Amino acid sequence: MKFRRNRICIALLFLIWIGGMLYFFVSNKDENDKGEISVEERNKHIDNGKLSREKDRIERDINVANIVKDPKFRNNEQIDQRSLAKFDWKGYQLRGALKPGEDKNQRNAYNQEASELLPWDRVVPDVRDPGCRKKSYDKNLPTTTIIICFHNEGRAALLRTVVSALNKSPEHLLKEIILVDDFSDNPLDGEELLALPRVKLIRNNQREGLIRSRVKGADMAVGEVLTFLDSHCECNEMWLEPLLQAIKDNRKIVASPIIDVIGHEDFKYLSSSSDLRGGFGWNLNFKWDFLPPNHLIKHQQDGTAFILSPVIAGGLFSIHKSWFEELGKYDPQMDVWGGENLEISFRTWQCGGEMYIIPCSRVGHVFRDRHPYKFPGGSMNVFQKNTRRAAEVWMDDYKKYYFAAVPSARYSLFGDIRDRLQLRKDLNCKSFKWYLENIYPELKVPDDDVIKYGQIKYKVSEDCLDTMGHIKGEGIGLFPCHGQGGNQDWSWTKSNQIKHESLCLSGISKKSEEIVRMVPCVATDNFQKWKYDEKAAALINLGSNLCLDNYNVGKELMQTECKGHDTQSWKLAFTSTG
Repeated sequence: MKFRRNRICIALLFLIWIGGMLYFFVSNKDENDKGEISVEERNKHIDNGKLSREKDRIERDINVANIVKDPKFRNNEQIDQRSLAKFDWKGYQLRGALKPGEDKNQRNAYNQEASELLPWDRVVPDVRDPGCRKKSYDKNLPTTTIIICFHNEGRAALLRTVVSALNKSPEHLLKEIILVDDFSDNPLDGEELLALPRVKLIRNNQREGLIRSRVKGADMAVGEVLTFLDSHCECNEMWLEPLLQAIKDNRKIVASPIIDVIGHEDFKYLSSSSDLRGGFGWNLNFKWDFLPPNHLIKHQQDGTAFILSPVIAGGLFSIHKSWFEELGKYDPQMDVWGGENLEISFRTWQCGGEMYIIPCSRVGHVFRDRHPYKFPGGSMNVFQKNTRRAAEVWMDDYKKYYFAAVPSARYSLFGDIRDRLQLRKDLNCKSFKWYLENIYPELKVPDDDVIKYGQIKYKVSEDCLDTMGHIKGEGIGLFPCHGQGGNQDWSWTKSNQIKHESLCLSGISKKSEEIVRMVPCVATDNFQKWKYDEKAAALINLGSNLCLDNYNVGKELMQTECKGHDTQSWKLAFTSTG
């Protein structure tokens, strides 16, 4: 009897043990399923359950964006247990490294081998102006969210971007780094970086492009300021504080760092000139302009002073989140990237904001000479659509010069712009005429008598016809072509004059080896009229019937007897005005 009771007790204990084990495994499975199955549960990890209305809107759009969880908070408290020290950076890079025999430049349009040989946290040279090292910044600066969008970026370059931002940003100012994976081939490129501190991830379920991806990141951001970086950058010393200080002092400033160059072949970090600012031509292609004389004098007196920039390059800048939203974010109907930097620049200046390059902030950037990925519909079609949208909304009647420079843009399908025109009206924005007169007077508007304009190139070398800074009555020379207009900006008029501002090139007389001079334009003066012989590539003066000649190399240009010499060979790199 006693033996039977013992067997019953043992059986009961065994059943209790089995029940406990089943409960443990079921509970653990349920717990593991949380945050892995539903997008809603994943979203709760992004900022520990504090979802804004903007996050709710993105959450509903599940087909477009999949929000990946932000893991490893301890006991549901906002204590980020992730660390750089624990991250297996070598393993991360190795899993996306070049394969044996693979072209090192093909995948990313830069030398991936050179990139992978660098330390993940390399120290770049501090190239700031000495005055920057003496500057101090407020302790209570606004916080920022760094937003980095990428598509099939090389793992080494992407990792250095994130790590440099973490290492060079004060902890109390950096709320988070939001990575937006624009449907890369390998989802793990971004997901494995969730092991890094403060990193959060959005992965698009289809290709969206930089513009719409940035808006998604901005909508999820909790920082007061949005800081956009490209995915192949490296931040320099105290890069963040100057940007945030500028925005704290003026909420409507768009603040851009000086963008240093990381060589796409050798990945050397090179200091960029601080005497440059953003500009563009009537084709709406971005270019770097040298500072105008009045701005240059100010900058030479104080190398830390803000540089007014008519437009920004667009890849790297900070903007207050509330101002970004008030200003209309990005144009959501622009595709991939291209032209969005000019559009947001026009909008900022015309609608009450300001745009500056902050010299004490420096960030290195890999400048590539081609796109490593395809644009849906082709890169040229995308760029023309985007720039035409910008022209139609912001340039008023001046858009005719854009169409003159890019005739094919007239036929670009650019979509519905009524909401952007309404935004311009609601913000009570200024005219493009105001923008040209007050912000970018250096962009010359072609005169009514001008039929084409551009550069006159010497075919023997890489030099261009240049005023050399000379004035009325003086000669002209050659100088290396720089594409910045200025002294190399020439117009061809309806009267066949070659014009620079208010002066025209004149042969003066019928005398050979006479210096060609700049004189006040007179439409009836035959010595100011020229003909271009395309076959001979010669510029022939109609008054003297002599050719423009670089006869005395290194000296002022002359007119000489037309003999087809190389020194009389020119190319008109002109754009038509209509």
